[in-house]
Amino acid sequence: MRILVVEDEVDLAHTLRTGLTAEGYSVDLAHDGRQGLWMARTGEYALVVLDLMLPGLNGYKVCAQLRREGNATPILVLTAKDGDWDQAEALDTGADDYLAKPFSYMVLVARLRALARRSPATAPPVLAVGDLSLDVAGRVCRRGGVRVDLTPREFAVLELLARRAGQAVSKGDLLYHAWPDEAYDPNLVEARVSSLRRKVDTAFRRQSLQTVRGTGYRLVDDRERE
Repeated sequence: MRILVVEDEVDLAHTLRTGLTAEGYSVDLAHDGRQGLWMARTGEYALVVLDLMLPGLNGYKVCAQLRREGNATPILVLTAKDGDWDQAEALDTGADDYLAKPFSYMVLVARLRALARRSPATAPPVLAVGDLSLDVAGRVCRRGGVRVDLTPREFAVLELLARRAGQAVSKGDLLYHAWPDEAYDPNLVEARVSSLRRKVDTAFRRQSLQTVRGTGYRLVDDRERE
C-alpha cells in the first residue's frame, strides 16, 4: 500500500518513512504544500498523511483543493495544531482523521489501518469529456478510443482541464497544478497547450481545447456543435 507523507520537518518525515516502511507500506515524502499537492494529484496513493503548517501552501488549502477536484484519497492530518477549532476546520475542509503532535506511533499506524479499511477499493477515475478520456491511474489519454501519447506535463495540464470541464481555468491554476515548483512563467502553460492542441484536437480535426481570452483555457465536448 502506497502512502504520501507531506511533512516539512525533514527528520520527522524520514522517521515516519522508516517506521511505516517497516510496517509494509511504500512511502513517498513531500516537504512543502505545493509539492504535496502535485504528488497527491499525480500519484496513486491509498492514504495521505498531511501536516497543516507547511511552506508554500498550508495543509488546509492542500486538503480543500484535492476535495474540490474530486480526489477522495483518505487524508490523516498530523499536526502540532491541537485546538478544537483547528481540528474542526481540518475535518470540515475534507480530512478524514486528525492526530496531534506529539503522537503515539502505535496509534498513528492503527488509525491508518482503520482509514484503509474504510476506504472503498475502487479504481481511480477515468475522466471523460466527450470522446476524450484520461485514465488517471494509468496516465493514458485516448481520443475516440485512439491512444494519444502525452508528456507528464501535458497530461497534468489536460487532467486539470478535464476535472473542470466546461469551466475557464486560469494559467495560474494550471501552473500550480503542473509546475508546483516553477509556478511563475505563463509561457510554460502556453507552450504545453499549443502542443496539446496539436495532439488531441488538430490530429483529430477537433476544437475541444479553447482559449478564454484574458483568463486561460477550457476543455469542452465539441461534438455538441456538430
